[in-house]
Amino acid sequence: MKMEFQIEHEWNSSPITHDPVKICLKPALEGLHLNVCAPFFNDPSAPPGPAGEAFPGLWDYEVVEAFFLNGETEQYLEVELCPHGHHLVLLLSQRRNIWKDCLPLSLKVSRTDTRWKGTAVLPWDYFPPLVDKFNAYAIHGSQSERTYEALYPVPENEVQARQQPDFHRLEYFRPFNFSALMGGKWKQPLSSLWKI
Repeated sequence: MKMEFQIEHEWNSSPITHDPVKICLKPALEGLHLNVCAPFFNDPSAPPGPAGEAFPGLWDYEVVEAFFLNGETEQYLEVELCPHGHHLVLLLSQRRNIWKDCLPLSLKVSRTDTRWKGTAVLPWDYFPPLVDKFNAYAIHGSQSERTYEALYPVPENEVQARQQPDFHRLEYFRPFNFSALMGGKWKQPLSSLWKI
């Protein structure tokens, strides 16, 4: 079984003007496979840190992000993958409140001049209890060309004048059900990290 998503809008519901980022979620014994297939803009250029390692502030580069949320407690997992092989995994409790970051992640990236693919396994320990909402994002470009895209964007009629993109607007996340992916009798494993 798998779930597939395509990011077809910018954060404010404007349609994108390139091939969409595709995200696929698949079950794995040790966690969840997160697969990304996306256009490669190479803008900005690669972060200065070594590929294969966590990079703080990765959101300032070209990334695809997946967020897994417990809508009641506002505890969530944020995973960022970069076409240059860097990653960033954050655990947040309440909006924007990072309490653990730079968690290790096994990420494999392949790239051509125009596209990139990333595959990572997200350990079950990283997920907060009772994940029931999801959103995904993509960012690329520099300065005035910086583009922020969202799977579930802010509805066009709710965008305010001079509003800036904010990927932590948890109210726009949509329902997500692990049982639909893992099977009806599956129960999310308890996490040792989320005993806070």
